[in-house]
Amino acid sequence: MDGYTYRGIALTRPPGHRLSEGIVTHLSRSVVDPVLAARQYTIYQETLASAGWRVVEVDPAPEHPDAVFVEDTLVVCENLAVVTRPGARERRGEVEGAERAARSLGLRVARIEKPGNLDGGDVLQVGNTVYVGVGGRTDEEGADQLERLLAPLGREVRRVRLGRVLHLKSAVTALPDGSLIGLPEAVESADLPPIRPVAEEPGAHVVPLGGRDVLVSAAATETVHLLTAERLRVLPVDISEFEKLEGCVTCLSVLIPEASLG
Repeated sequence: MDGYTYRGIALTRPPGHRLSEGIVTHLSRSVVDPVLAARQYTIYQETLASAGWRVVEVDPAPEHPDAVFVEDTLVVCENLAVVTRPGARERRGEVEGAERAARSLGLRVARIEKPGNLDGGDVLQVGNTVYVGVGGRTDEEGADQLERLLAPLGREVRRVRLGRVLHLKSAVTALPDGSLIGLPEAVESADLPPIRPVAEEPGAHVVPLGGRDVLVSAAATETVHLLTAERLRVLPVDISEFEKLEGCVTCLSVLIPEASLG
């Protein structure tokens, strides 16, 4: 790779011209600026690259307004890419391009099959434990299928009941040390280890980028200060146009560590 050691590959997918038609579940619909969204997407990619990730784009899917939220289409664990079956019927056409991207990287591929539903945003991997949010876009059958696929890799799947939240990772994410941060009131917190509460909803969305680097929404100002004080290298990004569609920093990429690529 031109003498540069990458942490791995970050899959992203460009927003299409129908972005403003994306699904909203818990928010009131507001106007999305497609020009600003495109600029924010590019800066998001540049931020990943600055942290040592090689950015690879999944083929555009302009007919699918939510396709930019590529995380929902793939769950990657070691060298296995699980192609999901999104809970929103309108999004199921997004998975074909994601599967092609996974195969092009040499990953093994498995699929969540009908009648199971699973969104990648409901899957939080912390070490050998995989938390799966159920009750929203992901159902029990989808969680069961994922459990069977990941068991040979030594992963333990634990189900988490969701409250009024789109995905598990809309409410809870992990810091580099494996501890959880987020909105304990948005999930059945008894199903999880202790969750450090945040002062603002965007602060629940943290993407560990390797080492002490973390990606956080620029809207989470108090959380940025908190994590910086703990000597994490915080990389804030403005994704306001995607947040209008209930997106967050986790949704816009699938991180595949170099070790998974062989």
